[in-house]
Amino acid sequence: MTKGRWGFLVLFAVAMGVYATMLIWSLPHLTALAGGLTPFDLRLGGYDAETARALLAGLGEEGRDFYLNVQHRLDFAYPPLIAAVLYFAIAALLPRRWGFWRYIVALVAVPVFAFDALENAAVADMLAAGPDGVSDAMIASASGWTFAKASWSSAVMTLVLILLVWRGIAWFMGRRRAA
Repeated sequence: MTKGRWGFLVLFAVAMGVYATMLIWSLPHLTALAGGLTPFDLRLGGYDAETARALLAGLGEEGRDFYLNVQHRLDFAYPPLIAAVLYFAIAALLPRRWGFWRYIVALVAVPVFAFDALENAAVADMLAAGPDGVSDAMIASASGWTFAKASWSSAVMTLVLILLVWRGIAWFMGRRRAA
């Protein structure tokens, strides 16, 4: 196996490790602290002002502190990791004959990082403001970034899945011709 493939596997493993930590530990802990309310990061369709204020109130001081100092530290690492995984996956799965253009096309993964980072910043502002200090504009901004993150991530992950299927079919057809 090449150094590039090993590097990709390590990058993928680290990204999935951070993601698993959030899914298994920090996000369920936030949900429990909020009395069963779903954290902002998992509200992929966004949220309205009433829902956001209820979550901020439900989290309380302890939950908002955990969100800012634990969840956001994990979520600070995850966006660049997953964007890099998607970038390298797309570049590797596109036809080699595309040359340098594979890397240009793969840049569609960059907004995955950008939207998640913008969401984190907007949610941090809401957490700092608390349920009584958060404005409707802050909530709308954070909700918009959450929706953009979810939509763009889904589209890029779908592209990777399509490329994987396409490469799998090409590999299978090549083996059939060789037999």
